Amino acid sequence: MTLRGAFTETPLPAASHGPEGVRLEQLWYVVGFAFAGVSFVFLTIGAAWLVSHRNKGDVHKGLPYESGIDTYGDTHGRFGLSFYIYALLFVAFDIEVIFIYLWAIVFKDPTLNPAGLFISMVVFVLILLLGLAYAWRKGALTWR
Repeated sequence: MTLRGAFTETPLPAASHGPEGVRLEQLWYVVGFAFAGVSFVFLTIGAAWLVSHRNKGDVHKGLPYESGIDTYGDTHGRFGLSFYIYALLFVAFDIEVIFIYLWAIVFKDPTLNPAGLFISMVVFVLILLLGLAYAWRKGALTWR
């Protein structure tokens, strides 16, 4: 008996015979993951409800800071738009740094064309520099 013959003579489990068995098995995986996801959400909300303080009698529990220092003025103050723009620029360039790092990891793969990868990264960096120049020209990087 050859090695190939040994694998072809082995019977498959009953759940794998036919397309209906395979589809039913895959459906159970989907149902299981959906049940686990919904259970996780409700268990997390329930745990947060159990841990949270529900004592409304203490006046100091509702204050933003429990350190004993009272707040001055309105606690819902507005921030300038420049903070928001800087935050958006930081997030955008932070994600591009992650992309460049992952590109460097893929660049080491000997089966890929290094010239094509390098050209794609040059185009990507040029688009980044174009966006940075646009933000600079519009005055988004100047602090007001």
